[in-house]
Amino acid sequence: MKLKLLLSISAIYMALLGLGFIFAPQAIGIGAVPADASAALIAYLRVFGSTFIAIALMNWMARNAEPSTALNAIVLANIVGFGSAGLLDVWGLFSGARQLAIVFAAIHLIIAIAFFLTERTTMTQ
Repeated sequence: MKLKLLLSISAIYMALLGLGFIFAPQAIGIGAVPADASAALIAYLRVFGSTFIAIALMNWMARNAEPSTALNAIVLANIVGFGSAGLLDVWGLFSGARQLAIVFAAIHLIIAIAFFLTERTTMTQ
């Protein structure tokens, strides 16, 4: 897969998650966030949304970047971020998390693997 496409897909995915956490935290957390969630929990989830929006913007802006050490860092951060998210989703499944976590585990691990495979062909020295 081309790095530009992968960065675009991950940017759109992260933007959707970010907007979901900011504007509809209970809907995006269905099965995990109670209907009567405290204001503190909702505020906490919204903070995650802002971080996802920032990552989405970084990936979107980097999609046309020339090979560089900065682009290497962005790709590596995506491997670590999506890879760890996927592993945490799997851990959650074994710890009693909502079954919907399997969908997110698959998405996160597929994106992490795609970045890993793309990194091997695009990373500069």
